[in-house]
Amino acid sequence: MTDEELMTAICAGDNSAYEAIVRRHLKPVSQYAWRMLGNQRDVEDIAQDTFLKLWINAASWQPAKARLSTWIHRIAHNLCIDHLRKRREELGEEEAVQDTGPLDEVAAESEMGRLRAALGQLPQSQRSAISLCHYQGFSNREAAAIMDVSVQALESLLARAKRSLRKTLKTGE
Repeated sequence: MTDEELMTAICAGDNSAYEAIVRRHLKPVSQYAWRMLGNQRDVEDIAQDTFLKLWINAASWQPAKARLSTWIHRIAHNLCIDHLRKRREELGEEEAVQDTGPLDEVAAESEMGRLRAALGQLPQSQRSAISLCHYQGFSNREAAAIMDVSVQALESLLARAKRSLRKTLKTGE
């Protein structure tokens, strides 16, 4: 079944259609949340809340306006932003930005660990742009829709993020 057919079935209360949507979209949503939050418990909460919102608001999805994956990522994006704001309020801005998740010493020394650490230091909007376009495979237009910014603003975020990453990785910070 297509996403559209499954969403129609979900609107009719079909639990098996909901389970199919979750199976189809859980991994990309979790990967996005991991790159944004870096904490497995938070990732699980965001994924659960994303699909709960999907179930509750299934009738509001407009297939002509956005693909289902874009809509689901928009929900996850908003939940991640809310979570980061809450974390920032609880911990203070500097600590929240520095929290890159459960990186151990070995991973931190590896290239992937360095990249993850550098990504964790980017401002949230730049991290979102990189994650959506380079890790999740969304087009610039789709990522801009998820983030609720213009394509030009997204491209600017990507350019600044790449510049920051190059600088950070080059200097070894």
